[in-house]
Amino acid sequence: MKGQSVKERVEELITPFILQEGLELVDVEYQKDGPNWFLRIFIDKPGGVKLDDCEKISNIAGSVLDRADIIPQKYYLEVSSPGVERPLKKPEDFERFCGSNITVRTKSKIQGSRNFQGVLAGYEDDQVVLETTDGLIKIPFHLIGKARLKVF
Repeated sequence: MKGQSVKERVEELITPFILQEGLELVDVEYQKDGPNWFLRIFIDKPGGVKLDDCEKISNIAGSVLDRADIIPQKYYLEVSSPGVERPLKKPEDFERFCGSNITVRTKSKIQGSRNFQGVLAGYEDDQVVLETTDGLIKIPFHLIGKARLKVF
């Protein structure tokens, strides 16, 4: 685990336990907010997560992370749903949410823009296919900075 960020180490340690519970690890954030550090774990499952799911993963993650002792400072652990406008991080996310409204911000300009919104038409050849008001646009996966479901 040498050379990995706290986020990467946390993901590596807790993912097997999250999968074992029939859940998906959507994202991990580790950041300082004011004087305090926060470790936020976002989980999901078809039909949405319940409070019991969050509580269970919080207890499991807390135990696993305490034993591993990989976070040097005091932090607050939060486990929650990613919400209705959940981030899309992996190719599988783009396949799963085909037909949904999304927003995408790219790392560099494509056709003169970095911001796109529309209906996710598919994922093919490592590209996100987005149906916009201007027509279809293909966005290479490696150029996506941020993407999320969007409730219009």
